[in-house]
Amino acid sequence: MKELKYVITDPEGIHARPAGLLVKKANEFASAVKIGKGEKSADAKRIFGVMGLGVKKGEEIFMTTEGEDEDAAIAGLEAFLKENL
Repeated sequence: MKELKYVITDPEGIHARPAGLLVKKANEFASAVKIGKGEKSADAKRIFGVMGLGVKKGEEIFMTTEGEDEDAAIAGLEAFLKENL
């Protein structure tokens, strides 16, 4: 399992558009992908789970990947976060 932490810099947090793009990116990988904030976590391949976290600007999230392509998945998701959120 691989894990990364990231502080959201987008002024609107993880709102509908970037959440949809994040789910699309997560679905590119075979590994299980989780996203979380504090004690809550969700399947990053499901839009309602991502939106349900209600992540705002300045909050730290964590993402975990587990599976056959977990290294590629965590690298791809980290690049996505830096570019979009």
